[in-house]
Amino acid sequence: MSRPAVRAFMHRLSEVFPNPRTELVYRNHFELLVCVVLSAQATDKSVNQAAPALFAVAPTPEAMAALGEEGIAPYIRKIGLWRAKARNLALLARQLIERHNGEVPDTRPELEALAGVGHKTAGVILNVAFGQPTLAVDTHIFRVSNRTGLAPGKNVLTVEEELLARIPPDQIMPAHHEILLLGRYICKARTPECWQCPTAKWCLFSEKNLSPSEKLRESSGQQLAKDLAHVRRVADESVAIETVTEVTEKVRVTVEADPPAANQENQEDCQES
Repeated sequence: MSRPAVRAFMHRLSEVFPNPRTELVYRNHFELLVCVVLSAQATDKSVNQAAPALFAVAPTPEAMAALGEEGIAPYIRKIGLWRAKARNLALLARQLIERHNGEVPDTRPELEALAGVGHKTAGVILNVAFGQPTLAVDTHIFRVSNRTGLAPGKNVLTVEEELLARIPPDQIMPAHHEILLLGRYICKARTPECWQCPTAKWCLFSEKNLSPSEKLRESSGQQLAKDLAHVRRVADESVAIETVTEVTEKVRVTVEADPPAANQENQEDCQES
């Protein structure tokens, strides 16, 4: 994908997902760190269902350390890899107390030295908690980057490097969640909804599904409207949520205003990488 196409792609995403935020529910940096650790190979929904009860009894590193591995485990049993995560959270809490006076550090080396915190988790914390221009490539971002040609790569680190090199510096902060949300709600793994994708014009995916059945178009449009309403509610709870009909119409107009070009035209527009 050419650099002009990347800029246009990201600009369109910023229109569809204004002021994007994580969908994890948290109140402070410590809770965010715990939630991101729990979210590895799990959904945000499952974390949001389990975390409140855990935070009710262990809202601080001190309380989490006192609860210990065996005490943490019952609260997170419905989350994947819960045994390892319980062990990591107990150790992580002690490390925060011993190394950082109970505070979450704001540098990548310090974060990655904590139990259960890898490169991706550190990237999320730096972006969300500390406002640093980082990208954390998860399964959604990896899929979108490769499928669309936005930033192809064989592994997450290569994709991250390509994204950081291609996306304008002033767009990197929100880009993490914009691309993630596109992958979560539109550019899905098994059935990408290309017919209602606002970035389809620049996408290099050779197997676009642009003519779904009327039933599928209607049902997926209604679901997307609900998803976008949810995303906007997360982004700003003070803004009145548009109705399903209003959101659906906005998505339809956005897509139809700039219909997907044929694959040949896409390839010509985005030939230079």
